[in-house]
Amino acid sequence: MREFTAVVNPTAGASTGAATLLQVARHLREAGAGLETEYSHSLAHARETALRAGENGRVVLAVGGDGMAGGIGGALSGTGAVLGLVPAGRGNDFARALGLPADPAALAEILLHAEPRRVDTIEVESAVHPRTVVLGSVYAGVDALANRYANQSRLLRGAASYYAGGLRAVAGWRTADYRITLDGEEQHHRGYTVVAANSPYYGFGRAIAPAAELDDGLLDIVLIREAPRRLFFTLMNELKTGAHLRRPEVRVLRGRELRVEADRPVPYGADGEVEAVLPVTVRVRPRDLAVLAP
Repeated sequence: MREFTAVVNPTAGASTGAATLLQVARHLREAGAGLETEYSHSLAHARETALRAGENGRVVLAVGGDGMAGGIGGALSGTGAVLGLVPAGRGNDFARALGLPADPAALAEILLHAEPRRVDTIEVESAVHPRTVVLGSVYAGVDALANRYANQSRLLRGAASYYAGGLRAVAGWRTADYRITLDGEEQHHRGYTVVAANSPYYGFGRAIAPAAELDDGLLDIVLIREAPRRLFFTLMNELKTGAHLRRPEVRVLRGRELRVEADRPVPYGADGEVEAVLPVTVRVRPRDLAVLAP
């Protein structure tokens, strides 16, 4: 029987992390599994706690949203430790990509009995973050601003906060000139955003890269070029279904290592948590993390 250490972000999803864990924990304990709970003071503390638990052979449960999943999953990447997710945040996009159920009993069944699945992770390097590893995506441009605004929202929750954040970000956006180098090949891109996606989803279920696979050893690079603001608002709605890929303003590349630079200070983000300014280099770490999933 597996032994678990749950690392909880008490502020995720309007403080629902602990409440969500309680529902799953009951099923784990009824099945005879051991469970310890640790409350994190910060993302750095969560990573340290996860590493200690993993070194002791325990399955580490990341309880929170995508920032918590990415922070803990990134810390465990390459260590051989096993990660489990208890989604309790605003977006839960990596859990969505894994196909994890919302029902506590069904989720507990997976945590108890699923064979670990090996997935890719993303290594991120910049002047501010010499080496960070995340799970879902790295995004530079208007969507990094949109995510910042969504995280700052106090009145709106869930998809509404992301949509409002996107409207605010696009309304004030000034087109940037990017220089991107993908697997050694340099090209220029003028527009709104550059996204390096390991997972199909970001921004509360928006299918930014529908064909992205978690274990193919490649990143899907989504480029949205310069366009009228009204068209970009339409694109935001099309992200729900992936219909944006039919637009000529959207281009998708694939590769293993990407460097993104810009002609002015452009923000980038990763898994809803890391925040800094370009330039940034990202590279895939193939099948570097074991995670419990269907």
